[in-house]
Amino acid sequence: MLLKSSGVKSFDISKWAVKEAWEKVKANRGAPGVDEETIAQFEAGLKGNLFKIWNRMSSGSYFPPPVRAVEIPKGPGRGIRILGVPTVADRVAQTVVAAMIEERAEPVFHPDSFGYRRDRSALDAVAVCRRRCWESDWVVEFDIRSFFDSVPWPLVVKAVQAVCDVPWVVLYVKRWLAAPLELPDGTLQSRDKGTPQGSAVSPVLANLFLHFAFDMWMAREHPGVRFERYADDAVIHCQSLAQARHVLAALDGRMTEVGLELHPDKTRIVYCQDSNRRGKFEHTAFTFLGYTFRPRKADGPRGRFTSFSPAVSKEALKKMGTTVRSWKLHTRVDLSGRDLAQWINPVVRGWMHYYGAFYRTALHPLLARINNYLMRWTRNKYKRLRGWKAAVQGWERAVTLRPDFFAHWTWASHPTPR
Repeated sequence: MLLKSSGVKSFDISKWAVKEAWEKVKANRGAPGVDEETIAQFEAGLKGNLFKIWNRMSSGSYFPPPVRAVEIPKGPGRGIRILGVPTVADRVAQTVVAAMIEERAEPVFHPDSFGYRRDRSALDAVAVCRRRCWESDWVVEFDIRSFFDSVPWPLVVKAVQAVCDVPWVVLYVKRWLAAPLELPDGTLQSRDKGTPQGSAVSPVLANLFLHFAFDMWMAREHPGVRFERYADDAVIHCQSLAQARHVLAALDGRMTEVGLELHPDKTRIVYCQDSNRRGKFEHTAFTFLGYTFRPRKADGPRGRFTSFSPAVSKEALKKMGTTVRSWKLHTRVDLSGRDLAQWINPVVRGWMHYYGAFYRTALHPLLARINNYLMRWTRNKYKRLRGWKAAVQGWERAVTLRPDFFAHWTWASHPTPR
């Protein structure tokens, strides 16, 4: 579907770019913004809605509505995270701009930057980090305190202009940065810094800002020191404790220089201890992209040894466990086995793909827990299988006949023994 033109416009914005942005927004789904319009409702008047976005953006008259603030608990005792949910139309407009910035920025990004880039993923970053932990003895793990709430606007705009000095891109970036938040009680909160997590343009703005604030600074001031960065999550590899201390001190100063602050409780130097690295150090583990790196037992040609390797973090396991518990599978006797499989398989398969990429046996207790719920469902649903022995026999038959019926059965096909 093409959008009809309407006279001469101030900015040359492709109609196809708006249509392609809509396709991305639709695929990502998401909740309504302040106007409460859903994806389905927007699509019902698609032609007119897309024309309106293109027409206003092309004429320079597009002004973003407030962003709906949604409070997301970080976890027990860790407070809340504020996500900003733009309207569907605003997500389309943001996606148009984000695509333009990404196209211009991709050729200049650092090779050790992995976040929100084509043909790169978080698992790629974890794999590179694992290899470098074997090659270097020390890691600087750092966390930027409230990064998305603190990033200074003038430097964000400067970063955008450095790679994409397109007038309409810069104009709309400035407008999105200044868009107020609509709080749960309906009041509007103005802002003077930060870019809300949850908006379509925020990831590329954050990535671009840190390209100049961190990546290029590292390449300039500490050439040869390697790192992996995925958005605002990063680790630095050092050859010695002295080097790690020097880099960390310099990094602290750099963050202050660009208007940010390292989180004192989440920033530390870590010793990558294994069978070949002697001595002790206060910290011998760190978490990166949902994986905890620490000394782990492994099998090699010469027998058992200790390797410094990643596996799913306790925090990620706890979050997945909470999701499994919320399903209450054992009570869903109204559903068939096929219904259950169609419901949970996409989620579990995603967990296996991501968290099972390294040291996948760490996932097995979680998968066995899912089987425990399924066993309880079996015994609740079928009277003839309520006895434990009969239930086990029925389970064995099911696994033998359909070993991949549930996605996780390919890795863990039995519940925890009684």
